[in-house]
Amino acid sequence: MQRIGYYFILPFVYFISLCPFWLLYSISDVAFLILYYGIGYRKKTVFQNLKNSFPDKPETEIRRIQKEYYSYLCDLTLETFKTLTMSRETALKRCFLTRETTRLIKHYADENKSVLIVLGHLGNWEWAGNAFSLQCKHQLYVIYHPLTNPWFNKLMIQLRTRFGTKLISMKDTFRQMTKNKAELSATAFITDQAPPPENAWWTIFLNQDTPVFKGVELMAGRFHYPVIFITVERIKRGYYQVKAAGQVENPTATKEGFITDWHTKILEEAIKLKPETWLWSHKRWKHKKPA
Repeated sequence: MQRIGYYFILPFVYFISLCPFWLLYSISDVAFLILYYGIGYRKKTVFQNLKNSFPDKPETEIRRIQKEYYSYLCDLTLETFKTLTMSRETALKRCFLTRETTRLIKHYADENKSVLIVLGHLGNWEWAGNAFSLQCKHQLYVIYHPLTNPWFNKLMIQLRTRFGTKLISMKDTFRQMTKNKAELSATAFITDQAPPPENAWWTIFLNQDTPVFKGVELMAGRFHYPVIFITVERIKRGYYQVKAAGQVENPTATKEGFITDWHTKILEEAIKLKPETWLWSHKRWKHKKPA
């Protein structure tokens, strides 16, 4: 049944990927009307997440951000499909590293030093991976959680690796990083997912007790790699800039929890600037802090 669903939707995905951008965003506008006013996909979850995260904002402001989020979610989904046939030139025109970020990454490349990249589900993180692979000498590896549907997982792998990015399954992180140690690499962690509460580092994120994966901190300490936090900012519809928002040069000199609290705080500040571009429909706070 999963295979049938995959082959049913695949022609639509390729149709979207071949659309010129003006048509793609027209389709996105229609999809927004259906998703927001018709289906109402996870509207209660999104509203509650926004309300808890911004308790000082009036409900009218929360509703406005919620509506803008659904519009952006449709853009993001179709932009991701666009990756299937987008040219290298278009990819770099639509999403690019800032000059300062390019210089920073080049500095580490010149020193033959691998790095860890940290980011959240903010802006078009899929296009950001493409931009990094196209602009930087480091081989980019992205830690990911495979989809349960093997056919759609295959599609996502195709999308994410088209411009040279390689993927590492979350459960194989340490083994693969050890294998890649002799290579000039940048290993990217998307850290705003919901880990099991008993194995997480608990911190305050968007005014709520929040569990955070400790993987970045553990791997930075184990491999002695500098850690760079990356933000993906939407400049205007369909255009993004990738910017280094902070770094930890010597992770082994930090105390436990510092790196995790540090990258969580940077993400929080970036979300506050453009809240509609974060993944609010994700059930980020489904776990409660153990007593």
